[in-house]
Amino acid sequence: MLRLEGVVVHYGAVEALRGISLEIETGSITALIGANGAGKSTCLRAISGLKRLTKGEIWFEDNRMDGLKPERIVKMGITHVPEGKRLFLDMSIADNLLTGAFLRNDTEAIRRDLDRIYDYFPALARARSRPASRLSGGEQQMLAIGRGLMSNPRVLMLDEPSLGLSPILTQEVASIVKTISEQEGLSVLLIEQNASVALSLASKGYVLETGKVVMEGNASELRDNEHVRKAYLGIA
Repeated sequence: MLRLEGVVVHYGAVEALRGISLEIETGSITALIGANGAGKSTCLRAISGLKRLTKGEIWFEDNRMDGLKPERIVKMGITHVPEGKRLFLDMSIADNLLTGAFLRNDTEAIRRDLDRIYDYFPALARARSRPASRLSGGEQQMLAIGRGLMSNPRVLMLDEPSLGLSPILTQEVASIVKTISEQEGLSVLLIEQNASVALSLASKGYVLETGKVVMEGNASELRDNEHVRKAYLGIA
């Protein structure tokens, strides 16, 4: 569905991605794990058009998409929920969600999608008129995911959705992501430093180290891999 072929990205003289290739299958959750600075966020920025490729290709179905503007990529059905939520804190929850539908003009479908988001996240429904600044950290993360869903994506890219959350809230957000993927057939590309959570959700995973894919495979196989267990799961 979505694939990267030999993607190279630079920040000045620094090579952040070093010829990576990966594929996200329709209706699946794919995990991308690695240490800080491994290039995980750069990968998402390259896919979403926020970072120009030095070399390589990115394809969505039969359409080559590297070099397209970010808004065109969103219209194709690929949405990026960045690390750190990036909410409009002074705006209401409802208005934050509606910003996710900015490029859409199907008014009735937008209304239905808004109701669907409130079904997924009842805490947002109860406080829809309140400013986003009054939400807890977990609720703000739910709002960021909900806003991404309002663009009506076919691929949802999530960058560290559990960052700063308690273990209980991390599991709650993870459960919601899995439910959404299963119920809507949504493909998810998930970046997580919490490799245990990422690999428990995903069907397939990639391990990124210093800008290169060093390992890939079935998520359960990666969980059992000795290197992954020692380096990312904290299991000796």
